[in-house]
Amino acid sequence: MISEKLEKAFNDQINKELYSEYLYLSMQAYFERLNLKGFVNWMSVQVQEEHAHAMGMFNYLHERGGKVELQAIDKPEIDWESPLAVFEKVLEHEEYVTSRINALMDVAEEVRDRAAISFLDWYLKEQVEEEANVGGVLATLKLIKNDANALLLLDKDLATRTFVAPVIG
Repeated sequence: MISEKLEKAFNDQINKELYSEYLYLSMQAYFERLNLKGFVNWMSVQVQEEHAHAMGMFNYLHERGGKVELQAIDKPEIDWESPLAVFEKVLEHEEYVTSRINALMDVAEEVRDRAAISFLDWYLKEQVEEEANVGGVLATLKLIKNDANALLLLDKDLATRTFVAPVIG
C-alpha cells in the first residue's frame, strides 16, 4: 500500500503530465494553423508520449492500492510568436516537469518507498532524453532564424519522428 503523502504527490504529477499532453496538443494546433506538418507530427508524438507518461503513473498508483484523483487541467496557451518561441516554451516546460519529478522522487525518498523510487528512476532518465531532444530542435531553430527554406527543411525532418510506446518502470 502506498502512503497518503506519496499518493497525493503522484496524483499531482499525473495532473502535470496530463497538462503537458494538453499543452503539446495546443502547440500541435498552432502548427496546423501554420501548415507545418512536420512540426505537427513532432507535437503529435509529444502528445502521445505525455499521455503514456500520465497513464504509467495512473496504472502504477492503482497497482500500489492507491486512489487516483483526477484534477482540473489548466488551459494552455494557444498562440506563440514563432516556432522558435514554441520550442523555447517546450524546453522551459520540460525543465519544469523535471523539477516536479525530482520533487516526487523527494517524497518517495522521504517516505522510504523503494518501489516508487525504482519506478520513478525511469521518469528521471526519460526527462534527460526529453530535454536533449527539445534542445536539439531549439538549437536548429536558433540557427535558422528567419530562413524560410531552412525552416521547411527542418519541418521535413520533424515529419520523420515516430511514437514508440514506452515501457515504463
